[in-house]
Amino acid sequence: MNYREQYDNWLNSPALSEAEKEELRSIANDEKEIESRFFSRLEFGTAGLRGIMATGLFRMNIHVIRHTTQALAMLINEEPGQDKCVAIGYDSRCSSDEFAREAASIMAANGIKVRIFDSLRPTPLLSFAIREYGCIAGINVTASHNPKEYNGYKVYWADGAQLPPQHAAVVAEKMEELDMFTSIRKMDFEQGVKEGIITILGEETDELFLGHVMAQANDLQAVKKVAEDFTLIYTPFHGAGHRLVPEALKRLGMKHVICVPEQMVLDGTFPTVTSPNPENPEGFALAIELAKQHKADLIIGTDPDCDRVGIMVRNDCGEFITISGNQTGVLLLDYLISAKKRAGTMPVNPVALKTIVTTEMARRIAEVNGVVCYDTFTGFKFMAEKKNALEESGEGKVIFSYEESYGYMLGDFVRDKDAVTASMLIAEMAAWYAGQNKTLYDALLELYEKYGQYSEKTLNLQMPGLDGIMKMRELMTALRSNPPVEIAGSKVVVRRDYDTGTETCVASGAKSPMELKGSNVLRFDTADGTVAIVRPSGTEPKVKVYIMTSSETRAECDEKIEKYAKWAQSLA
Repeated sequence: MNYREQYDNWLNSPALSEAEKEELRSIANDEKEIESRFFSRLEFGTAGLRGIMATGLFRMNIHVIRHTTQALAMLINEEPGQDKCVAIGYDSRCSSDEFAREAASIMAANGIKVRIFDSLRPTPLLSFAIREYGCIAGINVTASHNPKEYNGYKVYWADGAQLPPQHAAVVAEKMEELDMFTSIRKMDFEQGVKEGIITILGEETDELFLGHVMAQANDLQAVKKVAEDFTLIYTPFHGAGHRLVPEALKRLGMKHVICVPEQMVLDGTFPTVTSPNPENPEGFALAIELAKQHKADLIIGTDPDCDRVGIMVRNDCGEFITISGNQTGVLLLDYLISAKKRAGTMPVNPVALKTIVTTEMARRIAEVNGVVCYDTFTGFKFMAEKKNALEESGEGKVIFSYEESYGYMLGDFVRDKDAVTASMLIAEMAAWYAGQNKTLYDALLELYEKYGQYSEKTLNLQMPGLDGIMKMRELMTALRSNPPVEIAGSKVVVRRDYDTGTETCVASGAKSPMELKGSNVLRFDTADGTVAIVRPSGTEPKVKVYIMTSSETRAECDEKIEKYAKWAQSLA
């Protein structure tokens, strides 16, 4: 069906409420809006679904949730084994609880047992529950750090990581085959609970999770040493970190954890911020105000589903500044290595994992300290795969995994970004440096002195709407068919296409295979030691351009970043 036929099909379906039909009638004369809502389904991939909440085929709503869950249930029932179970969680976004209960009802109707949390929980807790209870899969209703208009549907597999590509492809195929409205099997939620096919998870699971979180602590004495004087401000940005992050910090030994009261209110409209993303400094305005009032040492903020964490620290002038995801990652990596060596807990053959768009400073820190560093594609499912492969083969033990977009994975109990554990370790690290009369800003400057000057910048080229999807495709096609020979006045010496897994020497034209392949990412290495990576976002309507460089001085790094940023902006 074309988009107009899909619109009529939805408008005439008895599955829609009168309110939903009235919403569709209100756009009857807006052809562009109708096309944007019905030109296609939301694409189901390894990250599940994510989209703007509204009625329509290319939107997030109860009908898309039902349809997707039915397809996933069919995949699960085709897998070998009996007595299958799925864990389900959700965040504070509008309709997240309703979508989660609906997914539980459909799984139950398909004969699949469900363990669903009694209220919103951090994303890493869902990953933990899948592993802890031996579930075959998990569903998390969240749009992570996206603006309030969005919601999403993340699917996990039995190892606690996001759905493997082969399974995602099966779900997508079944969604094509199933009728949006008539193919859905559904059971009443309360009936499912009464019959025991739906089990409610509560504080008992939180306690199991927190036990693993606290086991990641390295130096409780360092915290105890400064606990009377060290003050920490925390904000969950109206989201799922509101209980467990402060609890983990208190169990660590932090005596002065002050939460931003306005942002402890669970509200999917995120009324105090333009965007609930800890990457955006403006979201920390209330936290900074509170930190100044209490003369705090550190600010920690987690996104609505509590898988990402951002921090602000005092600089040499005493003002609070943002520490980037890359910088937080290298601070943590260096600290973990030293802390584990001090405690005698460094494993044999230690390994650090980072993504291809994460700073090369991480590799430098790892290798100087005898830790092997591997690259993976962006996404913690790839890190989980690499971790599993290395540890199952005995090749290495992963001590830390991270990506530049404020995500960190530690320990063996989750296979996704974990802002609860990361927040606890950031606090421990800050306390250890405070015991030496240093801030995390001081520590970062010391790392640059020790390992060299590195600088990174990520540019988001926004391409919204149906036209934006086409622009994203056209940009990547153009960069492949007519690749730049020079960027910002520096010659391109090596091109890497991670889709085909091919590395090309520009001077000779010689091609060689790479270990990583199968992702729509392009990398250009230039003669001045700068790397530019172009990657369409898998969850948002934008193309991301990553610029990474190193040099003898900070000024040289900044100059390169500025030049390459202008090139990146010219791509939009």
